[in-house]
Amino acid sequence: MEIITSSLAQGLLWAIMAIGVYLTFRILDIADMTAEGSFPLGAAITASALVNGMSPVIATLLGALGGALAGLVSGLLHTKLKIPALLTGILTLTGLYSINLFVMGGKANIALLNTVKTVFTQLPIQDSTLATIVVGAVALLIVIVLLVLFFNTQMGLAARAVGNNSQMSAANGVNNANMKIIVYMLSNGLVALSGSLMAQTNGYADGSMGIGTIVIALAAIIIAEILLRHLTFGQRLLTIIGGAIIYRLIIAGVLWLGVDPNALRLFYALMLTLFLAMPRIENAIQQARLRRQNRKQLMEDKPNE
Repeated sequence: MEIITSSLAQGLLWAIMAIGVYLTFRILDIADMTAEGSFPLGAAITASALVNGMSPVIATLLGALGGALAGLVSGLLHTKLKIPALLTGILTLTGLYSINLFVMGGKANIALLNTVKTVFTQLPIQDSTLATIVVGAVALLIVIVLLVLFFNTQMGLAARAVGNNSQMSAANGVNNANMKIIVYMLSNGLVALSGSLMAQTNGYADGSMGIGTIVIALAAIIIAEILLRHLTFGQRLLTIIGGAIIYRLIIAGVLWLGVDPNALRLFYALMLTLFLAMPRIENAIQQARLRRQNRKQLMEDKPNE
């Protein structure tokens, strides 16, 4: 039971990050590597603000804002300087590594001692796991409602149109560059928000905590898309929560079985490869089944001839 509740708590916080990555991955068709830098950036900004006595809510919002600014940088590099999306993410990620160190005062990590107030300790709940679940659920509710409202506005629909057909959207007077920048900022702001909350629940911020972020997020997205297909935008965001929780349960189960923690990164990569290949595997199985049915039908028709 403890494994399930812990996985639920962590999965909810990861879901915020996965939703952020989903915006660039599915709306812009970009696997934005900036996420691996904006995640620890949000954690670093929030942890630094908290140890200096700032309000937990304001510190968390500052962390999200820092991620949005990182997204702004990536968006400008990609749209204004015409740098390919993959290289853009790598460039921003590389620069953010040094910025994160500066934010944390030159240290590799910041520990949040028990005396430091966080958004979780502000709740009248003694159980830290339950507090994480409550905060994660409330944060996700706010994020999903705001995203659904935004992407159903004229600006939001224009942003989605850019990802579907940039030439057609430009022909209809949409500024593609500005729409891409907005999505970049929203995406990395959410990723940084997840990093901010993760730092507060784990009790520390570390410059390397963003490694593997993009893999975790993509795995949650692919799991959600495999489970349920052809959903509306809001419904897809909800299923991503389930995908993140399932992914976390899989990892917890692997650790419970005694797998060497040093092999986790390899397991992440293999699992994501399997999830990404699954639609193609399913298609191959369906085609093979159709070929067998066609051959069987031909064999049955020959005697009648």
